Amino acid sequence: MSKVEEKLAELGLTLPPVAAPVAAYVPALRTGEFVLTSGQLPMVAGKLPNTGKVGAEVTPEEAKELARICALNALAAVKSVIGDLDLVEQVVKVVGFVASAPDFTGQPGVINGTSELLGQVFGEAGVHARSAVGVTVLPLDAPVEVELQVRVRAGA
Repeated sequence: MSKVEEKLAELGLTLPPVAAPVAAYVPALRTGEFVLTSGQLPMVAGKLPNTGKVGAEVTPEEAKELARICALNALAAVKSVIGDLDLVEQVVKVVGFVASAPDFTGQPGVINGTSELLGQVFGEAGVHARSAVGVTVLPLDAPVEVELQVRVRAGA
């Protein structure tokens, strides 16, 4: 087990299987020293635990937990490309989308679910640039979607 996966286990978490794409794309792709994930929904065993808009049907606290699940799914996608999460040298960028009720403005707090988990797991290497964007709707009526860009060890 990798050190990253050991850290996840200490947090009571396990890496899920890679979520199956819901359209014509791959979960993650490596280009040079970078791995970019496609947008990851908070799928658990092939299903969304919550649907709807944050600030309406979904509370900000629930959405933050869903963003954490998105991060786990994104890490699974990264691992599917590089084989070992210990090869990640830096989380470079997180892009988070939050399906938001018209008056909801707490998107950054929701995406903290992803950012905080990455910090817990990778330490300094988990510190990243980020965007947290409110949108009208996401695929399958998901409340949250997250993309990651990571840099991996050269030659790995």
